[in-house]
Amino acid sequence: MTRKMRAAAVVALGAVIATLASGCARSHAPGGLDDVQNITWWHNSATGSGKDYYDKVATDFEKLHPGVNVEVQAMEHADMLTRIDAAIKSDDPEQIPDVFMSRGGGELKNEVKQGFTRDLTKVAKEELAKVGRFTDQYTIDGKTYALPFSMGIVGVYYNADLFAKAGITDVSPTPTIDEFNGYIDKLKAAGITPLSVGAGDKWPAAHYWYYNVVRECAFDTVESAIADKDYSDPCFLKAGEDLQSLIAKQPFNEGLMTTGAQEGPTSASGLLARGQVAMELAGHWEPGVTSGLTDDGKTPGFLKWFAYPTFPGEAGDPKDQMGGGDAWEVSTTAPDMAVELAKYLLSDEVQKGFAALNMGLPTNPAATDAIENPALRDLVDVRDAGGKTQLYLDTRLGSAIGDPMNNAIQQMFAGQPGPQQVVDAITAAARS
Repeated sequence: MTRKMRAAAVVALGAVIATLASGCARSHAPGGLDDVQNITWWHNSATGSGKDYYDKVATDFEKLHPGVNVEVQAMEHADMLTRIDAAIKSDDPEQIPDVFMSRGGGELKNEVKQGFTRDLTKVAKEELAKVGRFTDQYTIDGKTYALPFSMGIVGVYYNADLFAKAGITDVSPTPTIDEFNGYIDKLKAAGITPLSVGAGDKWPAAHYWYYNVVRECAFDTVESAIADKDYSDPCFLKAGEDLQSLIAKQPFNEGLMTTGAQEGPTSASGLLARGQVAMELAGHWEPGVTSGLTDDGKTPGFLKWFAYPTFPGEAGDPKDQMGGGDAWEVSTTAPDMAVELAKYLLSDEVQKGFAALNMGLPTNPAATDAIENPALRDLVDVRDAGGKTQLYLDTRLGSAIGDPMNNAIQQMFAGQPGPQQVVDAITAAARS
């Protein structure tokens, strides 16, 4: 997912970094390898100051625990997911990370089923008490298997300068779909591409359908559909019809079907960061991601945010949002010291540094005031406003259902299947 994140400022490293083909590894503990306890840590802050910061965190942890060497591997998000999946299927302990990122949902259920991940309920009791309101998607049968460190929501990031150029001066914090369509019309009239979408990576396109489901379907309706594997409620079809109407307005960047999400200046996030489009639907990672795509390495000053638009007659609570989080898992083959690393990553100190670099929305309440980016601070207020957050549906349902669903939604952007075909794809995958 990355769906996750780069950062906004440069943090000095306190250690020598050696580049590996798959990421970044560090080995500088004194006394030789025989005296060192190695811990592998996988994450997806693969570039910029987010990567630098996590390297510093690893060094700081080593100083607190002499004789421990943390081997950090930073990789692009999709690559990380592929490697985690391969590790689950492998019998080779060398391929299994000790501490790694989790998105919860169906992915975590599969990892628990495979005996791949530790129960952290008792060993991280104090840390879980701090972040208890964010642990639902990481809890199975009363046991918590991951420590959530970031929990955010998806919304529309926009270029305030381009909005002003198009004559859009009154931006609602939660626009109606008519207001949102009005923004699109004014931007197009001013010769500005309204939206970027990385449909080549599928999930950015799928987010539109997911969010339409949040708006058009009551939360309990979605829960029942997932439990019963029955998506016949008309609200699911309506979600697709809403998306079809948006696509028909042709608001997106050229070449959207081959555009990536976050990698490079021509990605969806790169187009927004460099002022070539006015809006992008993205998650709490966006300020950090855009900072890695600008020439000066800073989050663009024009970047602002509003919640996903609402629809007339929607069954969903307008306070409900779509999003999710990231957490730290510990594999069952890992040494006990790996648990200590995962716990350290939720400490006040580490979470404050994470927040200050705009790497996401921290779960530790002690770090909330450290958030630097105004758009992210606005997200915290919406996140904590009392609504429910529907986890990204591909994560919630797992890849066996999520992949066919995302494929069908992606093809809607190419003008091929329609709303009913998306519902059919989900239903068929769920029942198989």
